[in-house]
Amino acid sequence: MKTWLYLCLLLLLTRHAGAQQPSAPASPGRVLTGKLLDAGSGAPVPYATINVLDAAAQLVTGGISDEAGGFRLEGIPPGPFTVEFRFLGYQTLSQPLPAGSGRLELGPIKLQPITTQLGEVTVTGEKPAVSLQLDKKVFEVGKDILSQGGSGHDVLNGVPSVAVSPGGGISLRGNTNVTVLINGRRSGLTQNSGLDQIPAAQIERVEVITNPSARYDAGGSAGIINVILKKNKQSGLGGQVRLVGGLPNDTRLTPSLTFKSSKVNLFATAGLRWSDYRGRYRTDQVTDLADGRPARLQQRQRENRHDDGKVLYVGADYFINDHNTLTAAFLKNDTKDHDKTELNYQYATGAGATDSTLQRRGESWESRSYNQLELNYTRLFAQAGRKYTVDVQYDFWNSDKEWQLATARLLPQTQDLPGIRTSSVGASKDLLVQTDLVQPLGAQTTLEMGLKAEGRQVSSDFGAEQARGAEWATFRGIDNQLHYNELISSGYAQYGRKGQKLSYLLGLRAELTRVRIQDREGQYSNEKRYNRLFPTLNLGYQLREGLTTQLTYSRRINRPTLWLLYPFNELTDLNAQNVGNPDLSPSYADGLELGLLRTWRSLTFNPAVYFQRTSGFIQTYTYRDAAGTFISTPVNLSRETRRGLELSVLYSPLKWLSVNSELNLYAFTQQGRYREQDFALSGHTLTGRLSTQLKLPLKLGVQARYNFTGAQRTAQTFTRALHVASVAVSKNLLRDKATLVLDGSNLFDSNQTRTRTTGPEYVFSQVSSPNAARYRLSFTYRFNLQDGQAIRQAKSSNRN
Repeated sequence: MKTWLYLCLLLLLTRHAGAQQPSAPASPGRVLTGKLLDAGSGAPVPYATINVLDAAAQLVTGGISDEAGGFRLEGIPPGPFTVEFRFLGYQTLSQPLPAGSGRLELGPIKLQPITTQLGEVTVTGEKPAVSLQLDKKVFEVGKDILSQGGSGHDVLNGVPSVAVSPGGGISLRGNTNVTVLINGRRSGLTQNSGLDQIPAAQIERVEVITNPSARYDAGGSAGIINVILKKNKQSGLGGQVRLVGGLPNDTRLTPSLTFKSSKVNLFATAGLRWSDYRGRYRTDQVTDLADGRPARLQQRQRENRHDDGKVLYVGADYFINDHNTLTAAFLKNDTKDHDKTELNYQYATGAGATDSTLQRRGESWESRSYNQLELNYTRLFAQAGRKYTVDVQYDFWNSDKEWQLATARLLPQTQDLPGIRTSSVGASKDLLVQTDLVQPLGAQTTLEMGLKAEGRQVSSDFGAEQARGAEWATFRGIDNQLHYNELISSGYAQYGRKGQKLSYLLGLRAELTRVRIQDREGQYSNEKRYNRLFPTLNLGYQLREGLTTQLTYSRRINRPTLWLLYPFNELTDLNAQNVGNPDLSPSYADGLELGLLRTWRSLTFNPAVYFQRTSGFIQTYTYRDAAGTFISTPVNLSRETRRGLELSVLYSPLKWLSVNSELNLYAFTQQGRYREQDFALSGHTLTGRLSTQLKLPLKLGVQARYNFTGAQRTAQTFTRALHVASVAVSKNLLRDKATLVLDGSNLFDSNQTRTRTTGPEYVFSQVSSPNAARYRLSFTYRFNLQDGQAIRQAKSSNRN
């Protein structure tokens, strides 16, 4: 109860702070104000460039219009000058400013869209595929064909340094401790492989933030991946419908609608999904190596999974006036899974003679419901660039999973063993309140600050039972409930200056965390407090036109996820189980990176070197318990150091051909001991990606991609290299209102993880293939939307 009272109090305080915030003192000189509008629709033109030029056409000062099209430039000398208005897709407009002093109010200024056609020539402009901003690297999704017919996971698999595992796990530079955001927010669509629910056609760009500035939460030692969804900029009604069919079955239907007027912007998208997955696993194991009588096991598993998913996202922006906007949105993401698995165990002596054979068949049913309410208030001011926002987000979800397990001995004699069933019920409530202020201190300097509080309450009830005749009894005492309570309070401030050559951003974030873990049976009881400061530094320097360098530093925290903390484990496999660790502590990382971006007309060259030191890093430890079962659990080790070199090259020698390649080589050193085992290890890993895209006549496009992940090693496990290939073909139809895409992923079924784990008196090798090759055909039809536009999403506040 104290948590919720604290959050409500914070909201009231921040609201009062926003109301009382004084205006910044005006700079000396004249003040120029006005508002930019579309000459046809009368809609505001946001983020347009305003330049004040002298008689020699040299820049005196400048700025950009805000979201309502308004602008305010201060410190203008007496003049006379010329003011120039520029924005992509509009004709440049210039008008004189008379000499004198005092305020200049230009009123509404109407920009004319570029609509002139010269014969059959069409002039188009595209954003660069990759760009460096002061605190992030931005990748435009653009015309990536492999992404058009797929999902958010397909988009991320095409972003340099980012990889998505077959199970939906996301890593950045080989590090899975990464935070994934949607439009700058944590979202239900990033939980439980929810990104697979987002059509790739609705993603505009992906921001990779390896050393985030202080405005972002400090969580995620590898950094942040921010997925930016497309926004509707057209007035009136528009939308699109997307239909996908695949082998194995991957049927999806995603309609989207949007309506925009001068006062409201309504948006809605829905998604239906029916997907089947085929998994195959193999284990070859030798144990008891020391006593001279080794035992062997060959395990084979066949898995067939069926997932049903439903997504609904609706909301509205209400433009109270030119300076105040209120946004409300609701997300509901429901999934139902029905999985079947068959595990066969063949036990043999050291000589290879079969000793016994077991078979376990399992069937599970799981339902999950994730709900998210979003409220945002944005206040703009007459001073250009000044903005105050308040965000409230409330998440609540629940899950229910049941397993039915039947086990039989086939050799040396047939015997049915008692059945086992398990039940796992979870629920969570999460309330977040945040307020941010952006305050320009001049034409080139900005101060940002904010407060945030988040309280989360999670419960998980797990039980296992074994059949005893017609009755069921608790199995091995497994019947418990875990409660997890977390409160994170934080505040930040950062100061930035943007010059013609040098730009910098200095920030400091403070986070106070309280975590309490306890269970019904009293086996686990833990309360921890983490109070830390997280400094950040971002420097950018433009050496010359087309050549920019960037230096970044940040301190990060990697908080254990709930799944790493839960001590309950499923009993599907007789031989191996994953168990969480409630005693797990967070790890802390210091990261430093130096990057360079060089662009020519047809070539983009982007190398970077980076260094990261992590204390208390988290790694999986595998051991055998008293019953001979292999238990894998996360533990804290002393430290890890990573040093890496990353190289990304985009080459477009011809209008119809582009090649994108990426290499990432990093070396690591790990130190630590756990249960008498020394985890000291040094090694290196190489990953790479090569993508080629062709634009053919008749509006055809072809793209092929090859992903390579080099061999990797921990103190216990060696993982072999991985090679994966994908291809796609697209065709625009119906005057570019429709797109047809045929794509194939994991073409040669090569996406198989092969590992070898070694320990005292045992060694086992595994081959895991959770997803078979997949082929899809997608059809997208757009009405009243330009090619590349999609549904407008809720406002991104200051985090975008």
